[in-house]
Amino acid sequence: MKKIKQIISICLVVFLTASCTDGFKKLSKNPNSSEFALPQALLAPAITDVVAKNMNRSAKRINNELMQVHVLTGDVEGRIFRYDIRKSEADYNWNNWYLQLTNFKNLYTSAEDLYKINSNNSNKTYMAISLICQSWVASLLTDTYGDVPYFDANKGKEGVLMPKFDKQEDIYLDIFSKLEQANELLKTNANLTGELAGSDPIYGGVALNWRKFGNSLYLRLLLRVSGKAGTVATDKITEIVQTKISNYPLISNNAESAILKWTGVLPYQSPFQTDRDADWNILRLADFFVNNLKNWGDPRIAKWATLSQGEYAGIPSGYPVGASPTPRSAMPLALKIDPLLGNILNYSELQFILAEVAIRGWYNGNAQTHYEAGITNGITLWGASVPSNYLNGIHIKWDNNEGPSSKIEKILLQKYYALFFTDLEQWFEYRRTGYPDLPKGLGLINNQEMPARINYPVYLQSTNRDNYLEAIGRQGADDINTKVWWQRP
Repeated sequence: MKKIKQIISICLVVFLTASCTDGFKKLSKNPNSSEFALPQALLAPAITDVVAKNMNRSAKRINNELMQVHVLTGDVEGRIFRYDIRKSEADYNWNNWYLQLTNFKNLYTSAEDLYKINSNNSNKTYMAISLICQSWVASLLTDTYGDVPYFDANKGKEGVLMPKFDKQEDIYLDIFSKLEQANELLKTNANLTGELAGSDPIYGGVALNWRKFGNSLYLRLLLRVSGKAGTVATDKITEIVQTKISNYPLISNNAESAILKWTGVLPYQSPFQTDRDADWNILRLADFFVNNLKNWGDPRIAKWATLSQGEYAGIPSGYPVGASPTPRSAMPLALKIDPLLGNILNYSELQFILAEVAIRGWYNGNAQTHYEAGITNGITLWGASVPSNYLNGIHIKWDNNEGPSSKIEKILLQKYYALFFTDLEQWFEYRRTGYPDLPKGLGLINNQEMPARINYPVYLQSTNRDNYLEAIGRQGADDINTKVWWQRP
């Protein structure tokens, strides 16, 4: 029985290297030293799989339902928009994130082995990209579940089949260390050229852009834990955006945004490309999401919503069972294959981060300038023009006489739209700040409290029981109301 459990643990927790995504060419093993596939064989499949899975499960289900982007119609129970999250929801993201975390770690090992042989700086670039991607995926894991296996994770080949769960605080410190290492490695500015450039679906091998993305991710994550980590986070934020800005270049325009732009051709097909139109049309947009765009005269509404009876109209989220509203605006069918749905971190989000840290006093920049740049670039990213006098709209105009909390609320509402289809970032930000101010439907359960995390996969109770029990003994009950470290007072 013990052996069976160990086998199940290997398969389900995914601590072994996985095969590449369908559609990618099968590439040979490293013929020189490393036991792992060549870096160029690992990078694109791993990134593509993470982004696709984030879109397919997280953005289309957990995030978009909890955060009132869309609402499923139908008089049935078990709707996530009612804060009714079934235990089985946990498995999909957990399994896939750990799967690709293995591949990103193998990417680092392979590139490091090659660098030892020929000292080619392109391998240092691959190492840095690996560290950035590891940090990105690890942050998704810990921000979704809390304390998770980290330092002993992905070590099935070393015989670690039941890894301990690490404290989120310790995980974050190591993530920050990895992002520092990546920034140093990328100072060589060694681009991936020729065939190697084709292995990078985000930046085509441009090292400086990866460096900017890594530092922008660093800033996002420092802000996330700033309420708990104190000066460890806030002093570093000041360093990145003010005192040592030359050492930490950041994304500087829309073109440098970290987006996996779907081309429509394998292997870069949107995961929604083959969805049936009828299935896509059941995702009706929520009142909250539509009404703000409509009230502002935001041109993105034409990209994100269909007309219903000649107007843009949403439906209330959190409606009770038995009170299903008449469906109104849906997401356009063209959105299924839109290249921009592969967003990871864009320039608009970064501008809102800078606006917030300026308000909080960790940066002497102009919050209004960053706020308005965030709005402007959020619109132009989607190929639209900013309407005349848009920034002076009654609900948008910056007011220096407002207090800090009102300004931050205004920033976070605009940031909500910049994070459209960005994994679970809207939900993470709501849990951090309580913004935007979402309406509470009468059908909400869980005492109308926004879920604070997703439970651990149920199978861990048998496959890694001792470490699972130790984790919940430290963190709290394994349910959706136990707050993670950076949420706690």
